Amino acid sequence: MAVLRSILFHIICQPVGLVLVILAGISPLFGQEAVIFASRRWAAWHRWCAHYLLGIHTVMDGNLDHGQALYVFKHESNFETIETLVLFERPVVVMKQELLDLPFWGYASRKHGSIGVNRDAGPTAMRAMIAAAKLAKASGRPIVLFPEGTRIPPGEQPPLRAGLAGLYKILGLPVIPVALSAGHQWPKGFVKHPGPVRMKVGAPIPPGLSREEIEARVHAAINVLNG
Repeated sequence: MAVLRSILFHIICQPVGLVLVILAGISPLFGQEAVIFASRRWAAWHRWCAHYLLGIHTVMDGNLDHGQALYVFKHESNFETIETLVLFERPVVVMKQELLDLPFWGYASRKHGSIGVNRDAGPTAMRAMIAAAKLAKASGRPIVLFPEGTRIPPGEQPPLRAGLAGLYKILGLPVIPVALSAGHQWPKGFVKHPGPVRMKVGAPIPPGLSREEIEARVHAAINVLNG
């Protein structure tokens, strides 16, 4: 049944999703609000298809209050990266610089307000990231980060990348950690599996902590559903 659901998902969701992605790529011509609107429509369509075609839906334990903070998510699949565009109305998403350098979609992502993180950042790239982070803070929008840097299979708990500590220090915002279980329902590959994606919102972590403490507290909080 999971195979049949996955086939149906790709037949129905992907063509419409491609059209919505193209519209999102064109939307910067009409300003940032158009980009945000188009991106949310694409994410909402993806959520609808995941729910009704694949039987996958999000179950939230705790509340995301949408106030300005650095929201730090466990990263197990592509599901949560798209879901954040529905969970928040106007998120600023931190992502790999390579994604922002892509033609068309990368341009739209930059106009959306995304912050690029270069893993091999030199001084110029670091200054650009700092400037983007300060601009994001001034906008008052929630900022979303996946501190592991890449998708992690369920059960694994690698150390966090340096970008978390850097942004935490630059922004001076509280951190809201979010654990999740998406890797079980949305593994790499064609076939997805029905069931709830659990997301557990952790207690806020205040600004001003040392690098060692913020990384330790975030690491523990985003892995509480890991197993």
